[in-house]
Parts: sequence; C-alpha cells; structure tokens
Amino acid sequence: MARQRHNIGFMAVDEIAARHGFPPWKPRFKGLAAEGRLAGEKILLLKPMTYMNASGEGVREAAGFYKIPPGDITLFHDELDLAPGKLRVKKGGGNAGHNGLRSADRQLGTPDYWRVRLGIGHPGERDRVLGWVLGDFSKSDQDWLRPLLAAVAEQAPLLAQGRAEEFMSRVALAGGEQG
Repeated sequence: MARQRHNIGFMAVDEIAARHGFPPWKPRFKGLAAEGRLAGEKILLLKPMTYMNASGEGVREAAGFYKIPPGDITLFHDELDLAPGKLRVKKGGGNAGHNGLRSADRQLGTPDYWRVRLGIGHPGERDRVLGWVLGDFSKSDQDWLRPLLAAVAEQAPLLAQGRAEEFMSRVALAGGEQG
C-alpha cells in the first residue's frame, strides 16, 4: 500500500518531515501527525489513516483543534489529469471525483483550501483507473518520482510562506517536474 500511486501525497509529506527534521509521527486526528517548523511557521503534517472517502474527518478535527481556517490548509494528493511528475498548486476548485478531496470539501464545508496536485498520469481508459491509482509505482517511475519528492520537500518552506507560484517554479527548475 505504501508505494501505491494513490499515496503520493503521503510520500510528499513524509519527505517534507524527514528533510526538515520533524519529530516522529504520532497517532492523532484519525491519522498520524507530526509538528514542526517551515520558514519559521508552525506546521502540522497529517496523514489520515481512515479510508480515502473519510480522510477529511481527521483534517476537520485537526483544523478545529488548532483553529486553522480552510485557506491555511494544504492537501497533497495524486492527480490523474497531470502527466507523471508534473505538479500544480491551486486554491479551491472541484474535486474531479477524488474521494479524498470530496471528503475534505464535505468536512470543511468549503473547497477553499490549497491543493498540491501531484501528477500520476492516466492509464488511458476509464475502466483501468482504479487499478492504476491503487497500483504500485514501477521501477521506471522512480526516475521522476524521487526528484519530484525531493524538490517538493526542499521547496516546502515557500508554501508555508504563501508563495505557491514560486514553489511551483522552483520545483520545476530543480528538476523535480519531469515530462
């Protein structure tokens, strides 16, 4: 399960936590949480451990506990509509059928949070999507996956500072965005 395309968001936050010296993950908010600092900002990283279609529950609990408004929340997730290794950041928008985003929208009462969309590509046929997202990354995927995750972690302080456009540019320049 840990190497599935659907878990690229977890892989990204794991890399951020490791790169920036966050303490070990602890069970909290229906998931695993780690608190640390990025660019002087206190950051809570959360990996929901519920089913994907209920992952917004832990986000809502953490946001309520820390009084975090939706506009200060950033979700990292897999994106079928982006080529493998491509990355986009946007605030708000539709969920494009992504059960995790649908859950976050429902639990937060708004889609007005930030999304780091991590491209995993599309298998080409609609009936192959489920197997694709639940399938493991291949050995050849490592050529774009490792550099992407490293660049996301390296540039994460820019997200903490609200500099999403610069974050995207620097990830691309660092070679983290392929294709």
